[in-house]
Amino acid sequence: MRSWTGVLAILFLLLFALPGQATVTRKGTLTTAQAPSQALGEPIRYNLYLPYGYADGDARYPVLYLLHGRGDSMEAWTRVKDTLDGMIATKQIPPLIAVMPDAPWSERGNWYVDSAYTTGRPVETALTRDLVQHVDATYRTAPIRNARLVGGYSMGGAGALRYALAHQDLFSAAIVLSPAVYTPLPPADSSTRDYGAFGQGDSKFSDEVYQRLNYPNLLKQLNPDLPVSLFVAVGDDEYANPDPADAHHDLDFESATLYNAARRVPGVAAQLRILEGGHDWSVWSPAFEQAMTALGPTLSTVPPTGLGSTKYPATWAGGVTATGVAGIAANGSVNGQPYHGKLDAVVVAQNWTAQLGTPSDERLYGVAALPDGGVLAAGYTKGDLDGKHPGNTTDDAFVANLDANGTTRWITQFGTQGTADRVYGLAAAPDGGAYVTGYTKGALDGTNAGDKDAILARLDANGALVWTRQLGGTGEDKVYGVAVSDTGVYVAGTASAALPGTTALGGLDGWVAAYDQDGARRWVTAVGGDADDRLSSVAVTSAGQVVVTGASGGDLIARAFTAQGRQAWTATVATPAADEGAAVAPLPSGEVEIVGYTRGRIGVAAGGADILTVRLDRRGRQLGAAQLGSARDDGVDPFGEPNLYAAADPAGKVTISGITDGGVFVTTP
Repeated sequence: MRSWTGVLAILFLLLFALPGQATVTRKGTLTTAQAPSQALGEPIRYNLYLPYGYADGDARYPVLYLLHGRGDSMEAWTRVKDTLDGMIATKQIPPLIAVMPDAPWSERGNWYVDSAYTTGRPVETALTRDLVQHVDATYRTAPIRNARLVGGYSMGGAGALRYALAHQDLFSAAIVLSPAVYTPLPPADSSTRDYGAFGQGDSKFSDEVYQRLNYPNLLKQLNPDLPVSLFVAVGDDEYANPDPADAHHDLDFESATLYNAARRVPGVAAQLRILEGGHDWSVWSPAFEQAMTALGPTLSTVPPTGLGSTKYPATWAGGVTATGVAGIAANGSVNGQPYHGKLDAVVVAQNWTAQLGTPSDERLYGVAALPDGGVLAAGYTKGDLDGKHPGNTTDDAFVANLDANGTTRWITQFGTQGTADRVYGLAAAPDGGAYVTGYTKGALDGTNAGDKDAILARLDANGALVWTRQLGGTGEDKVYGVAVSDTGVYVAGTASAALPGTTALGGLDGWVAAYDQDGARRWVTAVGGDADDRLSSVAVTSAGQVVVTGASGGDLIARAFTAQGRQAWTATVATPAADEGAAVAPLPSGEVEIVGYTRGRIGVAAGGADILTVRLDRRGRQLGAAQLGSARDDGVDPFGEPNLYAAADPAGKVTISGITDGGVFVTTP
């Protein structure tokens, strides 16, 4: 007779087995090895974890280095094998190699530094040079910083923190668990003073040595172009110093101090977790799994894709054409052109530069190519840019027409006296004129509905203002993009209250509207959900679809409409971080390239906000995506709003321009 007790036990194991344990059949291996060390004059022993399948292929792997605490050995970290097996099997992290070195020197209290004490040893040099070189030479690793992560607990947490900050060329991230770090100096009874790790000569501890090696000094020297991610975790019941004067040296307090110092340093991304438990594996085991969930997916065996771009010294990006003509805003001379003061509007082509300005601010928000080789540029000015508005001190919209040599043919400046009028979007009209869009706080076309109203204006080929249309609700309404087809004009933007003909969806709403070429509005529709939404760009594809992009609830959104306003499809790109579309580049095939930014991971993250490109077919299905950037924020301004433009040529080559650290880039990925 079958034992139902046994059956129930099996069912229980199948249903409730923890990830990384009973349900995992593809397990890695643990072995012991040693690395020669020229620095120490003796080998470094280590435990090695190789993932399932390592022996069967030729793939390269990222490497996780794990440092044990004071008094412990390399056996301590072997307990995370099941966690690694489970997380790899469930694809929470990529397959990786883990190296767990033994650190017996200075009575296992060496703090992983090069000691200047009489009997001290060069532990840091041995591990960061000799061990890393040995691992890269012996196993199929990727010898780049993006493929290395270092972690540790207690003394090992202090070591992992130091290695990530002092050796940015080697490590891109660190798992820092209950770190035995103290500022500005350790308390009198701390074991950091007892083993000579921070000693000098015959003295076991030197204030100067400790402060020189400690993280506050390292943060001051950090290179922001080699970004570092820190995951700091500590227990809520760690050892409490008995002297109230030393309460700030409790590890939960010191960990919070570390986190708040690190998160303010350019080039550092820091996270802090407070877990229930003390200075033991009741904290370190779950913290390690959380840390690997956060940092493991950032490991990559290939480096991030750089911008590979032309860079102009400028403050803001202001548009781009398919041939690489860029609009920028600069607070100085560009390519030897006269500087007028504050911000100038500058158009830079391959063979010429045109710098437009007044003693006040000018800002570009769009450039567009003309059939005769000329260029349109549009934005706003606080001065008298066209020579017909003396005494102007508020924002006026302007459009400039430049010939193929960069010579100004005409400038048209317009707005309501004494109020703000800005242009945020530009499209060339079939006759050589322009459509521009943005907002006004005045009344350019009838009355103002409240606060800022969206505007659409038509200029003819000679720069004459043909008509202006104003659309608004009771809140703040802006338009960021405009596109033209053979039969209509389309605009997209954001509104804080319902527009005429729409219903508010909640928070800020994106919206898109269609006009005929004489300015008669055909339809308007809201886009988004109950969170904040924004549409930044609109384009008309060769298949006649009206495609908009922006952000909805923190995710990149792209949506297509028919010319009659019927929704055709919606596509989203969502990571745990912020993602937003900024430009739509129509391709000859009817597909579109959505260009935006992400603070998450679509490909290999470069650091900060990266440029994101997503190709969609006529039905909104994703055909491919790419991520590129520098170690700094790219494509977003200091307020977190996109400052990014894109255009495609007849062959489908997409040119992108946007803001980056110290200037404006123009690139063709």
